[in-house]
Amino acid sequence: MVVSIVTNEANVQPDFDAVKKRQHGAWSSGDYAIIGTTLQIVGEELCEALDLRAGQRVLDVAAGNGNATLAAARRWCDVVSTDYVPALLERARLRATADGLSVTFREADAEALPFDDGAFDAVVSTFGVMFTPNQDRAAAELARVCRRGGKIGLANWTPEGFIGQVFKTLGTYLPPPAGLKSPALWGTEARITEMFGAAASSIRCERRQFMFRYRSPEHFLDVFETYYGPVLKAFAALDAANQDALERDLLALIATLNRAEDGTMVVPSEYLEIVIARR
Repeated sequence: MVVSIVTNEANVQPDFDAVKKRQHGAWSSGDYAIIGTTLQIVGEELCEALDLRAGQRVLDVAAGNGNATLAAARRWCDVVSTDYVPALLERARLRATADGLSVTFREADAEALPFDDGAFDAVVSTFGVMFTPNQDRAAAELARVCRRGGKIGLANWTPEGFIGQVFKTLGTYLPPPAGLKSPALWGTEARITEMFGAAASSIRCERRQFMFRYRSPEHFLDVFETYYGPVLKAFAALDAANQDALERDLLALIATLNRAEDGTMVVPSEYLEIVIARR
């Protein structure tokens, strides 16, 4: 299974439950925490963009190994961290314990959050909720559990950025289910406005860059093929010839973006930082 960034335009209602089951298998494979921990700075910057205050109730949705969770807890917020992959929550719990941070961890589906309306002052997600199959339902849940006057903060890969292009490349080998909206739409101002406009008093979007720094392009591919569930599953679903072709395509993509001239990899990847004020 691959979480594809390619949009399938067929006017077909996808089987969201089946898609979610396959996605759960992908995110449960490998070890996302190996990649996730490198993205910590995004959680820190998102919490600053939200101007979080000590004592605020914060919910991290599709938290993975807890980047935004830890960032909010470091600001003395009362944090609940959720994901539907228990192993990732355990990795986040270990990180919080190591840093002496107090966090509540709870297994939860982003499309059916087990919390009351308006339970949180701020709701956050970094590169997490964007991969839910039923986008409108997930967006509605984020808005529902955020109190009026509270804030929703998101960090989502854009279609044009490096990771958006990586998933687009994967999608040429393994097309997404018919009718499924592209996760990369969460990285566009138009789609964010469409999903949250009715519940928002204001929406602020800023394009930012995260730098992927690896020993080499080949090192990046090795790490992602080994630990990043969607990429791991994509390669596992292909025969040897297509695996080789996909590797060549990804290395070619990296070559067009790599700023390093010493054999290492320094590739910027654009993401959209979003701050929504709840009406």
